[in-house]
Amino acid sequence: MFRKKKQRVDPLIQHLMAVVGEKNVLYRREDLVAYECDGFTLCRGEARAVVFPANTEEVAAVVRLLNRENIPFIARGAGTGLSGGATPLGGEVIVSLVKMKKLLQVDFENRIAVVQPGYVNLKLTQSIAGEGYYYAPDPSSQSACTIGGNVAENAGGAHCLKYGVTTNHILGAEVVLPDGKVIRLGEDGIPDLPGYDLLGLLTGSEGTLGIITEITVRILKTPEAKQTILAYFDDVEEGSQAVSDIISAGIVPAALEMMDQTAIEAVESANFPVGHPLDVQALLLIEVDGIAAEVREQAKEIVEVCRRRNVREVKVARDEKEAAAWWANRKTGFGAMGAISPDYLVQDGVIPRSTLPEVLKKIREISQDTGLRIANIFHAGDGNLHPLILFDERKPGEKERALEAGSRCLKVCADVGGSITGEHGVGIEKKEEMRFIFTDEEIEAQLRIRDVFNSKNLLNPDKLFPKPGRCAEVKKEIKERKLAEV
Repeated sequence: MFRKKKQRVDPLIQHLMAVVGEKNVLYRREDLVAYECDGFTLCRGEARAVVFPANTEEVAAVVRLLNRENIPFIARGAGTGLSGGATPLGGEVIVSLVKMKKLLQVDFENRIAVVQPGYVNLKLTQSIAGEGYYYAPDPSSQSACTIGGNVAENAGGAHCLKYGVTTNHILGAEVVLPDGKVIRLGEDGIPDLPGYDLLGLLTGSEGTLGIITEITVRILKTPEAKQTILAYFDDVEEGSQAVSDIISAGIVPAALEMMDQTAIEAVESANFPVGHPLDVQALLLIEVDGIAAEVREQAKEIVEVCRRRNVREVKVARDEKEAAAWWANRKTGFGAMGAISPDYLVQDGVIPRSTLPEVLKKIREISQDTGLRIANIFHAGDGNLHPLILFDERKPGEKERALEAGSRCLKVCADVGGSITGEHGVGIEKKEEMRFIFTDEEIEAQLRIRDVFNSKNLLNPDKLFPKPGRCAEVKKEIKERKLAEV
């Protein structure tokens, strides 16, 4: 009788198991498939292993081991990122933080909460709502994304117009550096400490400077009142001008969102239809909050502003249930694209509000030029655009045309004085597009900062930055493209 030969386990895997336990290490190919990409699915790679530490001490021990053996590694949260920031490029060990998911402390008197990085964004608001508090940053993926991932990407959301993005709500953090040392940044609840703002540097560094294992966040008192307004426009430019008019009137809405006709078609075809007319060119979804009397006056003024811009219909939500339905419809925007297209690529550029009509026109031209439909769902109030490029990967050449269209959309944003990302990060998706807004010298300076923390480039290697030295070539390519278009 022949005995089946026992498969030899990689010594590294055995060492990892010794740190976190056998059940907390994945290494078989069939188990690693789920970790080959994040929400940016057009690029995939294979990790060497996935480990699930339970606390800061285990994270630090894993990192010390990997650093000693010169093995690259990546921190990962829920995997909802949209730029490939958590995608292995080949051979990295993924340090998954999803088991570190506790709410450690809530201090209502000082308006702070302390969470582990795997704590889901929406759960924090749900946990403190009964006491009349909430956590402001609200990415569309907030029911799944983790606060640790939000810090890494400096995530935004619909309400960042009034309340700011993640960095405006982070007060302190415990961090494991790439060599395994543990440090604390910030002083919980105390703003504007002297010295370099290392906490601000870490927030939005896309997992290239350290692994966050504990986060102190600011929580806010729930506003006394809020109202939601919905406006339909037969002309995108009129809707765009209404956005500027609302801000010019001295009103800062909590949220000011816009969707175009293609986006409306998608959300009405998906799981949460609310009866939006399919023939309108654009809609605005606006929320104001604060003192009840002020909210009522602001809502009335917004209605009047929209009417001056030839709105087809504008209405104020009758109650919280109707407002919640409108917002649920909007929050499904990205996923709803699957109802009208086999594949899509979501982009994330930022522009000055005043250039909105010009930029949307150029995006329509890119759509016509590439032959691909582009839906627009975005945070209009702060100029954070999300062109969604629809394509079918099964058709030869469409994936490549979609990537080209996405890059061209970002170039338009950069050309009007904007940025290539507002909340999704750079990851691997937009590395080359960093040249649209930074010179080689500026990229080199940022790489030198990274090297202070991550000298071996083992932590999330080859993300965020292009290799310096091609700036002149890229500028030449852009110039030649422009001449060809003329």
